Amino acid sequence: MSDLHVVILAAGKGTRMKSARPKVLHQVAGRPMIDFVLRAAQSLSPKSTTLVVGHMKELLRQGLAAYQDLSFVTQEPQLGTGHALLQTAGILERQSGLVLLLSGDVPLLRRHTLADLVEKHRESQAAATVLSALVERPYGYGRIVRVRGKISRIVEERDASPAQRKIREINSGVYVFSLASLFEALRGLATGNAQGEYYLTDLISSYRHRRFGVEVVVVEDQNEIRGINSRSELAEASRIVRQKKNEELMAAGVTIEDPATTYVDEDVVVGADTVIHPGVHLEGRTQIGQACEIHAGVRIINSVLDDRVTVQNFCVINGGRLGPGVTVGPFVHIRPETELRESVHIGNFVELKKSVL
Repeated sequence: MSDLHVVILAAGKGTRMKSARPKVLHQVAGRPMIDFVLRAAQSLSPKSTTLVVGHMKELLRQGLAAYQDLSFVTQEPQLGTGHALLQTAGILERQSGLVLLLSGDVPLLRRHTLADLVEKHRESQAAATVLSALVERPYGYGRIVRVRGKISRIVEERDASPAQRKIREINSGVYVFSLASLFEALRGLATGNAQGEYYLTDLISSYRHRRFGVEVVVVEDQNEIRGINSRSELAEASRIVRQKKNEELMAAGVTIEDPATTYVDEDVVVGADTVIHPGVHLEGRTQIGQACEIHAGVRIINSVLDDRVTVQNFCVINGGRLGPGVTVGPFVHIRPETELRESVHIGNFVELKKSVL
């Protein structure tokens, strides 16, 4: 999408996390939450990706050093979402096309949802398109106010009337904007609200008042727009990602005896007819072949297991390679750069490092 630019908001303090590191670097199911956002955005092949940073910005830059082609702008002081997007003017104001605005703490958005949102915006030739969701408990979210079925405005929770707080359609904070009118409109925002901030949501009523097109796409799964602001929300997001991963593996022919106690990171690959017993952790970029058996209490990190490997109870395998038919354990520790070739058996309480057997 050569005319698509992505902006990710990541300047917030995340005070409810009570942490000495940036909120968006906290891990969801083995990956920094912002990594989910970046991967989803990169699937659209945007022309540019810009992060708006502020609180602990140097730590955030260091944490994202492995990512290529990222631009950073600083929001100081932090005066709201409208003010945050305005900080990208130096990079985007002379560009043409569209801006997809995402939040670094909303990691569960699926790639096809973003693609549908961008496509809807293009088809309608709107000035803005909003991603919304219908939820049972809308407390804390901005409400989508419609008039005759069309979006009229977005009202934040603190500024909403009692009637507006009963509205179940909420704003996700994810938008597509046409660049042609964006920065002029951003500079016209005011701070007449309970927070005294420049609300990005005020753009919607401004656009409607100017008779610009504004569209809404309603996401089917409300979990996609979950924001993470606390440790409990972090754990819930990890549970959702891991549950989805376990379901995908079982649908592909993997036996997971107890999905509730099986923790599999998203990038892990497991072959058909493999059996995973309770309390197993498969982490990083681990690859497990077909017809393996991973017994209870095993932890495997960034390792490769070929077909028909058996790992007995309470083993730790980190950075190793186990060939076809290998059996290890129980209580074996395989450390990095260790290779066990075909049909090797390792018994109880063995530790190996930088070894080839």
